[in-house]
Amino acid sequence: MARYVYDFTEGGREMADLLGGKGANLAEMTRMGLPVPPGFTVTTEACKVFLATGSEPEGLDREVAARLAALEEAAGRTLGRPDDPLLLSVRSGARFSMPGMMETILDIGLNDESVKGLAKVTGNERFAFDSYRRLVQMFGSTVMGIDSALFEGELARLKRARNAPDDLHLDAADLAGLVGTYQELILRETGEEFPQDPVEQLRRSIHAVFSSWNVERARIYRRREHIPDDLGTAVNVQTMVFGNLGQDSGSGVAFTRDPATGRPGVYGDYLPNAQGEDVVSGIRNAIPLAELQRLDPASYEELCGHMRALEDHYRDLCDIEFTIERGKLWMLQTRVGKRTAEAAFFIAHQLVDEGLISQDEALERVSGEGLARLMFPRFDSESVAEPLAHGIPASPGAAVGAVVFTSAEAVRRAAAGEKVVLVRQETTPDDLPGMVAAQAILTSRGGKTSHAAVVARGMGKVCVCGAEALDVDPAARRFSTNGTTVTEGTVISVDGTQGVVHLGAAPLVDSEVVRYFENHGQPAGEGEQPVVDAVHRLMQQADAVRRLGVRANADTPEDAARARRFGAEGIGLCRTEHMFLGERRRLVEAMILATTDDGRDRALAGLLPLQRQDFVGILEAMDGLPVTIRLLDPPLHEFLPDRTELAVRLAATEAHGDAKDPHEVELLEAVNRMHEENPMLGLRGVRLGLVVPGLVAMQVRAIAEAVAERRKAGGDPRAEIMVPLVDTVEELRIVRAEVERVLSEVSEETGVTVDCPVGTMIELPRAALTAGRIAQEARFFSFGTNDLTQTTWGFSRDDVEAEFFSAYLDQGIFKVSPFETLDREGVGRLIEIAVAEGRATRPDLKIGVCGEHGGDPDSVHFFHGAGLDYVSCSPFRVPVARLEAGRAALEGTQGSDSR
Repeated sequence: MARYVYDFTEGGREMADLLGGKGANLAEMTRMGLPVPPGFTVTTEACKVFLATGSEPEGLDREVAARLAALEEAAGRTLGRPDDPLLLSVRSGARFSMPGMMETILDIGLNDESVKGLAKVTGNERFAFDSYRRLVQMFGSTVMGIDSALFEGELARLKRARNAPDDLHLDAADLAGLVGTYQELILRETGEEFPQDPVEQLRRSIHAVFSSWNVERARIYRRREHIPDDLGTAVNVQTMVFGNLGQDSGSGVAFTRDPATGRPGVYGDYLPNAQGEDVVSGIRNAIPLAELQRLDPASYEELCGHMRALEDHYRDLCDIEFTIERGKLWMLQTRVGKRTAEAAFFIAHQLVDEGLISQDEALERVSGEGLARLMFPRFDSESVAEPLAHGIPASPGAAVGAVVFTSAEAVRRAAAGEKVVLVRQETTPDDLPGMVAAQAILTSRGGKTSHAAVVARGMGKVCVCGAEALDVDPAARRFSTNGTTVTEGTVISVDGTQGVVHLGAAPLVDSEVVRYFENHGQPAGEGEQPVVDAVHRLMQQADAVRRLGVRANADTPEDAARARRFGAEGIGLCRTEHMFLGERRRLVEAMILATTDDGRDRALAGLLPLQRQDFVGILEAMDGLPVTIRLLDPPLHEFLPDRTELAVRLAATEAHGDAKDPHEVELLEAVNRMHEENPMLGLRGVRLGLVVPGLVAMQVRAIAEAVAERRKAGGDPRAEIMVPLVDTVEELRIVRAEVERVLSEVSEETGVTVDCPVGTMIELPRAALTAGRIAQEARFFSFGTNDLTQTTWGFSRDDVEAEFFSAYLDQGIFKVSPFETLDREGVGRLIEIAVAEGRATRPDLKIGVCGEHGGDPDSVHFFHGAGLDYVSCSPFRVPVARLEAGRAALEGTQGSDSR
């Protein structure tokens, strides 16, 4: 029979899949000899059975009972005993950290009798009833499904009646009365009394934590963080220790380094006379952890020792929850802490210098997504007025948006395309949808360890917490500070790096990391910008270990130059259609409208010198590096006026009795002639080159003459010609012959040998499946993954993304949009087939990817494993791709791996 329960003494951090992250780390701390309250973990496998069947697995109740008996024997007390009760906490603990997303129930074992025993044995009646009201509230909302706002409302009414600023100013009689009020609320809302049987409390609490795996906020969090839905959560049952026994007790959260910046030191929050949930919720403002040294020097020194031991043991930033019970320190949890992108790079850099990790390990601990965040713009500190408010810089970055006061309003406005800032007194797990939708989170309470701060850092959201000057009034949808009232919809700027808030939209400047890349990847000066130094060192390591090349998609000399500064090793996609816009559009119109060969030739002759100069500039910017130039791809009607607009304009002219413009009449006839129900599948790509005489020859001549010009100027141009949308080898064979004819002509005319490799984009399923034959005529392949995704899935990105993608994500059909991260099972399988068959025909076949997937971190790992030679992406994403290519080389990702 399967085993479902493990004592803390039986596990370790290597068992995180089975025991969840929290349970595995509790076991690890126990193994290390740290002061951990005894307990046991119910495994993720038990949760999976419960979620699949609706009932706990066979034998679980017996295992729990056996472990409980062992706990009782060790403690010398029994669960819920009337005179001296053993009390328990029940906490969730998934494989991956999901802060605040699932449920916790504290003080299990209290009832109308045992609360009296707890009061007697502790000599603190107020503490006993404070603990009891917490249990009734948590159990009522978590287990019995009552809206937590109803409990909060009763507490708020009592505080108003007693003129109490917070719950610490309520006495034992107040709290005893509140317990009765809560019990009446439960009976009224559910028709059921609060259970007095401690064993029933425990059993139902375990089930409730299992069920919380599938609450809406947990599902939303998993979707955003790409955590699989089938992992389930473990449940940790632990002996209660109490931080709410008086001023010699308290609870706190500590970090071994600053999770916002990565700097070493003592960071965290401490709340005297409080349980741990009070610290995380931000319901009362905590004091800095360093203050504990004054309040309780012995506990502080012991805590610092445990923090050093944990960081050395885990070789990383650790996030620690602890409780002090009447001067006795207890360690309740540790985990590798969530951190900002800035902190991730800085900590990895530091740990190498401290000899805790290698350069390769440091590279594995950062990410391209984090690097992209460091490249976001910052506010121009020299151009902003006096801040509206100051708070704690909980998660860095710059964000501008309209103020909203509820999660629902944040979601509504964001769905309409508006950027918003969610403003709350403090956030709760129920605010997660609004936090996801918002650009930034601003709270008037809480610190760096509050719910808002922890979740925002994990999501890479800008966050300022504990802006105490803000008087937030959600009901009136406004906040006030220093005589200024800000109503919902007002635009503010939130600086999560400095911890300040400005009225209006503050001006932005490039981040220091972008300036570093603009300087060809050279730091301004050693030690002057610690984050830049860390990025520089990790980029050097990535470039040293990566196998995959990184090119850029660039269509202008300016883009090409920037890409080169950012470390691009060439251009993987130069789209020539972008060169036909603006004033040149009239020449394209003339080519389309031409009714004779002479008319078409004149239009093409007008385009030729313009295209040639474009190519000269790009080849000069990328001198010595390959430049893959794609021949004209989109349908020709895209260069003509809009069909409906043109028809309406001509109809209006006719209705007014005016003469129609003959040119517009001719244009409408051409538009109607070229109209396609689905242009994506129509006359475009290689098909254009085959049916529009002279088009391929003009473009190839422009490329060849540009190459010749650069060679004569002493340059080293390396142009490659890419034929788009090939379906069959016959198409490529015909176009290649035309290309080689023109190259030969230009070589003869200029006296410069022009040899441009000819290849093709693989962007249709048939091309991927017949890649072996196509490779007979192609010297290189480049996967156009945007169109390959569209044609594989059978939908147009522009037409369907807003229509049903959100529903597909909600229902779990997509884990992430296939246009953001490559679909490995479908599109990825086609790529693997094409790579294998192409290289079987031509072993030296060069293969890359030029869709925007080339800059997506997860997709880069796939392309590395699939054996591609390079990826190509927008210039801004080049550093991201370089970093991820290095990480992929270290991880040895396989192309068919399902991540």
